[in-house]
Amino acid sequence: MSHVGVGPRAVMRSVAFLTAGVLAVPALAGCSSEDPSGKPLAAQDVAAAARARVADGGTLRWAVDSVPDTLNAFQSDADATTARVAQAVLPSLYRMDERGRPVRNPDYLESAKVVETEPKQVVVYKLNQQAVWSDGREIGAADFAAQWRALSGKDTAYWTARNAGYDRIEKIERGANDLEVKVTFDRPYADWKSLFTPLYPKEVTGTPDAFNDGARRGIEVTAGPFTVEKVDTKADEVVLTGNPRWWGEPAKLDKIVLRAVPREERVSELVAGELDLAEIDPDTAEQVARAAAPRDAGTGTPLMGPDGTPAPGSGASALPGPQGGSAARALRSWAIANGSDEEAAEEEIFAREKRRKAEAKAERRRKALSGFEVRKSLEPAYTQLALNGAEGPLADERVRRAVARALDREKLAEAVLKPLGLPAEPVGSHLALSGQPAYADGSGALGEQDAKEARALLADAGWVPGGPVKKSEDGEKAAGAEKSEDDEDGKKSDGGDEGTYIVGEDGKSGEDGKDGEDGKDTDGKNKDDGEGGREEGEDTGGTDQESGEKHSSGKNTAQGGAPGAYAPKGTAAPVGAAAAPVAKDGKALTLRFVLPSGPGSQALRTVADRISDMLEKIGIGTEITKVPDESYFKDHVASGEYDLALYSWPASAFPATDARPIYAKPVPAADGSLNVAQNYTRVGTDQVDQLFDQAMGTLDEGKARDLLRKADSRIWAAAGSVPLYQRPQLVAARENLANAGAFGFETPVYEDMGFLKKGARGAEASASPAR
Repeated sequence: MSHVGVGPRAVMRSVAFLTAGVLAVPALAGCSSEDPSGKPLAAQDVAAAARARVADGGTLRWAVDSVPDTLNAFQSDADATTARVAQAVLPSLYRMDERGRPVRNPDYLESAKVVETEPKQVVVYKLNQQAVWSDGREIGAADFAAQWRALSGKDTAYWTARNAGYDRIEKIERGANDLEVKVTFDRPYADWKSLFTPLYPKEVTGTPDAFNDGARRGIEVTAGPFTVEKVDTKADEVVLTGNPRWWGEPAKLDKIVLRAVPREERVSELVAGELDLAEIDPDTAEQVARAAAPRDAGTGTPLMGPDGTPAPGSGASALPGPQGGSAARALRSWAIANGSDEEAAEEEIFAREKRRKAEAKAERRRKALSGFEVRKSLEPAYTQLALNGAEGPLADERVRRAVARALDREKLAEAVLKPLGLPAEPVGSHLALSGQPAYADGSGALGEQDAKEARALLADAGWVPGGPVKKSEDGEKAAGAEKSEDDEDGKKSDGGDEGTYIVGEDGKSGEDGKDGEDGKDTDGKNKDDGEGGREEGEDTGGTDQESGEKHSSGKNTAQGGAPGAYAPKGTAAPVGAAAAPVAKDGKALTLRFVLPSGPGSQALRTVADRISDMLEKIGIGTEITKVPDESYFKDHVASGEYDLALYSWPASAFPATDARPIYAKPVPAADGSLNVAQNYTRVGTDQVDQLFDQAMGTLDEGKARDLLRKADSRIWAAAGSVPLYQRPQLVAARENLANAGAFGFETPVYEDMGFLKKGARGAEASASPAR
């Protein structure tokens, strides 16, 4: 999941079950003179160019994941493409800047201020006097009021996915003139800047019928640099054209065509010349980088450095094999083709012709891709390890904390980001990313990686190495001192399925590099297949085999860790049993680790393998199950059919509003079920809920930040989820495409996108995208 800019934010949230005791929160770094929010780890990469260097006209063909089912961003089936269209065609009163902060959009707002706080909060918006809808009508209070009524939650005839913030509005009225809108709140609302972005015309929000159905396949009245020309479900594309009534800087492009192209097909579409801009996976990025690398004038092969890696500045990654391999193969081929063995010569001539055709095809492919470059940054989203605390071993906070403290988050971040040349720093907050105002590293509330402390936590919870082995009715074996022959051989446990294999129950340490018989995993595939084992060419380097103690700082509560995040004083860690599986009541501690199986999920599977290795070192086994991408979230994560899972959350400029439902304590529904909305870990506390409510209700920005940082520390201590790394953002873009690519935090400026004039080079735009 990711979101672009401030845009339509997450539409659903959740509640969970589990109570945590009162947790002491360490002193926050915000009390010091140094700003704990830091800086963004990576800047956007969009080939920024001044508008004067960008040609007028042209069509940008932009790959997206889907043609949206609706263009109404406030409906439950809205998606990332819905958000992209809304940004290009509708008013956004605030946009996201380079640090993930909301900034006023002058194309629509001259000013917006809180003019009263007592007895009630009042905000006055002064609109740009040139701002009009595409039908010529001025944007005004009637549009604000219609959207408030639709999203307030008071009229259930409107099929809305969220009403956060709108439910706090008491009334909306015209201000001193037609350009002023006065909004009065019945309760203080810190995130008032999140409202009315996007702003729909009253023609869409004025009645339930118009809201529910009027903007699903088109928006007739718009107010952005572009308008919606058509949504073509047969061609799988949305076509945007320039808005002739747009009052801001005119759009450089004539059209933007958003084409739904599956990720695995994008490299072929790039080669075919059917796309200009596409978010891509690391494998495709490597192909594009190789194609753009400097090449030897004589052989056409990429220039290599003395160590066999691409020459500096090539952007390509290392090629396998020695540099002289091609020449040696050519000489051997010539010898066979001209030798005395006629049969071998004939076969070699045929093989040479086949290779020639393949090389010609590869060269055409390279030339096609050489017109593109990879633009990279970090997405405004992070990947986390979710621990389902609803039932089973992870319902015990000590077990969750043991899992969390076994993880070397820095190694996991490096596994994903370092090969891409991106900053590999672990995320330190659940509520913001580095550079955002609310960010502070709150992981100290849990503690650093420490395998010894993790094993002590398990022991305190009753999970210890050794002990009698019991076999359940379905044949499941427990860990302990006794092992059967099947266990020693690493055979698959009874009752498993094709997508499942177990780490930590094969009777072998992770250091022997085998998952089962003959080095195959339990799918019967070689580990080099990349499905279940390490990815081909993955550099283990012994990093996952290092003891957790090596990374421990020895810091406990004396450094501000929260009580309860560590085993009680005096709990002895089992000596000499680092790799022994732990058991309780005769049953092994094995966690169900559910992963998507699609081709775009290789990074997640690599991370999962490393997490499994780390957990094995403290005696926890993992049963890894790979499921189809389309069922992963709905049928497993959302439904709670997992113990461990990897998925991502978008960063928000308004965490008090948007993050609260993700971490709120679950509440029983009327039918007796548990309402979990978006809290898929089912872990929540009253204290966290109270801190969110306080942050949402204060208009003091500094106080709100402190409250959010305290909430984050408590979320860390509860160990329902462990933030790992900011997601990479890799985009293939035509070399002459300006002001588009890996946007990072910043909201795209659609009117500035375009193709460079002939002979022009990109240069930093003179004005900020926010202007």
